[in-house]
Amino acid sequence: MGEFSPVHSRRETRPCRPCNVPQPPVPTELTLDDFDYALPPELIAQHPLAERSASRLLDGSGAWPVDRRFRDLPSLLAPGDLVVFNDTRVLRARLLGEKPTGGAVEALVERVLPAAQGQAEPREVLAHLRASKSPRAGTFARFTGPNGEGFDAEVLGRAGPDEALFHLRFPADPLTLLQRHGHVPLPPYITHADTPDDETRYQSVLAARPGAVAAPTASLHFDEPMLAALAARGVERTTVTLHVGAGTFQPVRAGRIAEHVMHSEWFEVSVEAAAAVARVRAAGGRVVAIGTTALRALESAALRSPRGVVEPCRGDTDLFIRPGFEFRAVDRLLTNFHLPRSTLLMLVSAFAGHAHIRSLYRHAVEARYRFFSYGDCMWLARAPHTPHVVVQPTSPSRAEEDKT
Repeated sequence: MGEFSPVHSRRETRPCRPCNVPQPPVPTELTLDDFDYALPPELIAQHPLAERSASRLLDGSGAWPVDRRFRDLPSLLAPGDLVVFNDTRVLRARLLGEKPTGGAVEALVERVLPAAQGQAEPREVLAHLRASKSPRAGTFARFTGPNGEGFDAEVLGRAGPDEALFHLRFPADPLTLLQRHGHVPLPPYITHADTPDDETRYQSVLAARPGAVAAPTASLHFDEPMLAALAARGVERTTVTLHVGAGTFQPVRAGRIAEHVMHSEWFEVSVEAAAAVARVRAAGGRVVAIGTTALRALESAALRSPRGVVEPCRGDTDLFIRPGFEFRAVDRLLTNFHLPRSTLLMLVSAFAGHAHIRSLYRHAVEARYRFFSYGDCMWLARAPHTPHVVVQPTSPSRAEEDKT
């Protein structure tokens, strides 16, 4: 897919090297059924709590689960640790409209493409379309927003590795049109239509770079008092970007786990973020990913480095983290609870151990934790079989030179 059109760029980050590290084989004893679990529907959080930081936290960093509150997080961190957030901003990416025939059509914009040559701003997007009959190339769809106003989008054709997406041309800047006419792209397991409350709460307080169609949900628990408490504790903070795509909600359907085709997402680890990781690592601090998307960005950057460490990097990643993966960048993970049979459940199983995660999820169900995007969170330590690489930090200028 075409590169995402980034917004609010930091110091120029060079495109990533190709990843030449082979994926580990999935342990032969694990099947898709090993990543399934029974979840009572009433445990799926449909709305956020009144306060962001009022959620519960399941501490799974030890051998036994410990029930905590999210406000206990500073006590789980040490001075000199580094927390890494994903600063992507959720677009109002869901569009409702109709075809010229009058049939309903719904679009979920997955990616804004860079401006074409000679254009001052982007006009084209890749999107999922849902309609009774797929629109043909050369036809138009009329999308209407909550205010009754709308715009016409031209269908240019199919796109994506398996042609699951549609290539659309908008009449003006897509980000402006989405903000004016779009809806908050709530996950499919949230059953209510989007509201003004969702506009605020399905967005991190650190969201800065528009491009996601799903929130990095672990960051939804943070508010300004919590960020201040971490700073007072001596915990450092940095951000990476990974524009979360709709594929994050797709269950694995392949008969063999290794056959699953991972969706691709645009990410960037800036010069400043890579330097922060190196500095904290060299000083003996821990790198803490706030959510699986921050973790995937860091580990994707490390996989593309000849030294196996986090270096400045941007591009697309389709990294599929599953049991057997060797983690190079992250020591601790704060994450929400994930869907059964999903790649994210496989990721946390790879990070903390499959049997341990199954035990934690069983406890979470029994203790009536709230699940998924608006739900509670858990605190995980990396299983001991994946040691990280320690190197001396490089200056930003040196880090950029290493990418050439």
